[in-house]
Amino acid sequence: MAIHDYLITTRRVKNGLFEAEPGPVRYLRVPSAARKLKTDHELTGRGGTARWIKKVQALALSKINPLSVSRKGDILIFVHGYNNKPEEVLKRQRQLTADLDAEGWKGVVIGFDWPSDHHALNYLEDRSDAAQVAMAMVSKGVTKLSECQAGGCQTNVHLLGHSTGAYVIMEAFAQAEKDGELYKSDWRVGQVAFISADVSAESLNVTSNWSDPMFQRVMRLTNYANPFDSILAISNAKRLGVSPKAGRVGLKEGADPKTINVHCGDHFQTIDPAKAPSVGTFNHSWYIGDRVFARDLAMTLEGAIERHAIPTSVWDTHKGLCLREAQRPQHSSSWNINQGIS
Repeated sequence: MAIHDYLITTRRVKNGLFEAEPGPVRYLRVPSAARKLKTDHELTGRGGTARWIKKVQALALSKINPLSVSRKGDILIFVHGYNNKPEEVLKRQRQLTADLDAEGWKGVVIGFDWPSDHHALNYLEDRSDAAQVAMAMVSKGVTKLSECQAGGCQTNVHLLGHSTGAYVIMEAFAQAEKDGELYKSDWRVGQVAFISADVSAESLNVTSNWSDPMFQRVMRLTNYANPFDSILAISNAKRLGVSPKAGRVGLKEGADPKTINVHCGDHFQTIDPAKAPSVGTFNHSWYIGDRVFARDLAMTLEGAIERHAIPTSVWDTHKGLCLREAQRPQHSSSWNINQGIS
């Protein structure tokens, strides 16, 4: 188990507690025994932010993965969805970390915690808050962790967006495009993955102005879709049903060439909810705690296997790539992937 968990939070603090309203960016280093985020987890004082960044980068460098194309480690920023309390965010981050570690991924999972309430009626307000803080994910997170890229460091920064977290990610790239300094700087993101994505399928098309800034900066986006996701059906109803969600219906014809869709409905139906970790509404959050998904995500983040050849997904003529139970290639640990990278 990790000694500490690292998070970036943009929640406001009032009376010593984190609230579901936007506030200043804070960098947290949370002891593994803690069950809630506390203000004294923040690295404060002179150089606090720089110390947090260095600790995360050093941790990534200590976890070199022989199965990854990155020679200097990997960092995955996990962006949660709406209606999540801070303790739920921490619980999901830890579960995701444990899942990926168990499947052989050696990177560091960082949480990006944005202000979202725990009440369904706050859904629209949460989306507004998400847009407000999205820029911080790039300016205070991605670019800070990627600063060493210009100096030849090959640490890869990746993004995983759950539910409205996908909205936050897309909005972050869109807002960064409007910032002159960020627009001119040469920052990049490796892999992006969406689970239960609460964004319209059409927004990932090559003609979408909203997603274009994201696709200009990323290597690939993998969209995991589950047609049995009832929460996304509710999301559709709240928005008058005009925009089918990518996390429910998958990608549409004309999707950007950097995207790939993985249909998860068949695998989802094999999972017994009673045996799955409790991390939220089952049919919307089941990915976190599912080892088959974690195995597929691990190989996706590593980038060494072409997407269509990853064994945990199989091609179906009607559904495309479908998530399935399968193991890593038998001798992949002996492929010496990094030795061929200069």
